[in-house]
Amino acid sequence: MKALGAVGKLARALAHAAGGWITVTFRFPRCSPAQREATVQAWAGQMLRILGVPLRVEGCPPAEGPLLLVSNHLSWLDILVLHAARHCRFVSKSDVKHWPLIGALATGAGTLYIEREKRRDAMRVVHHMAESLRAGEIVAVFPEGTTGDGEDLLPFHGNLIQAAISAEVPVQPVALRFVDRRTGQDCPGPLYLGDDTLLASVWRTLAGPPFEAHVRFGEPETAQGRDRRAWAHDLREVVARLRERA
Repeated sequence: MKALGAVGKLARALAHAAGGWITVTFRFPRCSPAQREATVQAWAGQMLRILGVPLRVEGCPPAEGPLLLVSNHLSWLDILVLHAARHCRFVSKSDVKHWPLIGALATGAGTLYIEREKRRDAMRVVHHMAESLRAGEIVAVFPEGTTGDGEDLLPFHGNLIQAAISAEVPVQPVALRFVDRRTGQDCPGPLYLGDDTLLASVWRTLAGPPFEAHVRFGEPETAQGRDRRAWAHDLREVVARLRERA
């Protein structure tokens, strides 16, 4: 029965994703930025409902930019969850751009892509992030650089934090958790780690124990003279504390 339910969720999710592709391709060119943001947020919220993932938001999502959101990273679900809580422009690995259907949706939502294998590409992305921030946008990054196991945060890399320093805008820390609805403990189902394939992670998410997504927004803060490395270290500590309460 669990497998049958998972297949049903997957079919509805694919249909919803196809509808999103149609919207991005044919409607977005005629929409204002505000209309696109509202559409992406509503679409992400509906996708979570289709997947059977309730969303709990704590703290105050940003009302407007310019602002850099900094979050821990657990799963392919993270972008959906944060979009549903508050639309933002993500920085993601360049591989995502080429994923079938997902890449088109991510690009339509305004994702900035970074080639992690090329160290100099970070400078290009930081430049575009700073431009977006100066234009008043909300940009989001996962400074761990990859997904973690949900138990301990990986070190936060400071490269992308430089965009907030260059644009002189605040950073708002965010903590994500996926919580088993029966036990209240961290749920490993949606984790996307190591040699996991996207398909295997999606199936485990759909067929595994029911869980809910928790998002906790901290208070925005400014650099106050810190360089990117020091600020990244301090932000990691804040996210760790937020995650304990999320």
